[in-house]
Amino acid sequence: MAEIIAMPKLGFDMAEGLLSEWVKKAGDPVAEGETIAIIETDKASVEVPSFRAGVLHQILVQAGNSVPIGTPIAVIGNPGETVDLAALGVTPATSLAVPEAPGKAVQPPVAAEEPVVAGPEAPGTAQGGRLAASPVALHMAAELGIDMRQVKGTGPDGRIIKRDIEEYVKVHAGPPAKVPATPILTPSSEPTAEGYRSEPLSPMRQTIGRRMVESKQQAPHFYITMDVDMAAAMALRAQLNGLLAEDEKISVNDLVTKAAAVALRQFPNINASFASNEIRILDHINIGIAVAREAGLLTVVIRDCDRKSLAQIARDARDLINHAREGRMKADDMVGGTFTISNLGMFDVEDFIAIINPPQAAILAVGAVKRVPVVDPNGQLAVGTRMKMTISADHRVTDGAEAARFLQSLRTALEEPMRLVL
Repeated sequence: MAEIIAMPKLGFDMAEGLLSEWVKKAGDPVAEGETIAIIETDKASVEVPSFRAGVLHQILVQAGNSVPIGTPIAVIGNPGETVDLAALGVTPATSLAVPEAPGKAVQPPVAAEEPVVAGPEAPGTAQGGRLAASPVALHMAAELGIDMRQVKGTGPDGRIIKRDIEEYVKVHAGPPAKVPATPILTPSSEPTAEGYRSEPLSPMRQTIGRRMVESKQQAPHFYITMDVDMAAAMALRAQLNGLLAEDEKISVNDLVTKAAAVALRQFPNINASFASNEIRILDHINIGIAVAREAGLLTVVIRDCDRKSLAQIARDARDLINHAREGRMKADDMVGGTFTISNLGMFDVEDFIAIINPPQAAILAVGAVKRVPVVDPNGQLAVGTRMKMTISADHRVTDGAEAARFLQSLRTALEEPMRLVL
């Protein structure tokens, strides 16, 4: 039976998305979970997988169009099935597909990939005299060492898209020698008489700013900081990493993530969200990890952390962080978080406070693991291994005593780290 594929909701405050590329064409067979399209949001390019196996019968929204969430973008069904769009609730007003020409079959639209990114002037440039390319094409070119000025764009208005990079590689029998990457940022204006220059806000920075302002204005934050003795955790980490390959090693953040999942299971009111006149206690523990990128902060979500081993959390975190930094993610990578961890320890930050990621009830800010002077149980001065962590919590959902007990539980899990591997 034919079914509608709709524009997915890829974030708490997402209202619409740009359909930047169709990976599959109309008439192509599709396996369940196979990527069929790329959606561009304010923060990343997201791969949209098929929710079932079948045939992509019809594309309803051509690449390059932005449509609200829930809008029908394609139809999937069984091979040989006749599709009745009216029966599926699709009308011409809801479709942005390429119109059918008289006497010709509908052709699948040209994949326009992501929005135009401007670079310096070069031969074969798009209208306006600037090199136009999608972020996916730019990433591939930088990875392969391709000079974008030598690539002919076949996308709309001469835009260089993924297919053009692939064709360039075929023609040149492999990637050429690396050359300096083409700058992809539009230069800002020159300094003004007042001593500053203006940098326009990127869509991602606009989204971050809007959500953080809403969070601080609407959620009454309170903060609790606690010290953790990390000596046993660091010893266990060193022992485990001695048995693992370089690309499988466990990070401090993986230990904190697993410990937070253990504590959240004990304190479900922290794993919650505020919604109008009710508090929603969430069944799954899906921990978001804040990832710093040049374009701005992005949160990726490790699902069901309380049910996963420490090694599986480490693998999932590594894969998600790599996808985030490459700018290509799956829909599930960014949505459904119930609690967030922001770790600035790698920047030698001792402690800080973070802003809650709505609609979640709390966020954990984690500092660096440091060797510091401490007083041992016998009253003697010694060298200890300590880490500071601060919870920011929504006072509409929880209170100081409960948040403090949650931190105590998290600290216990880290100070007795065998709990994390059992």
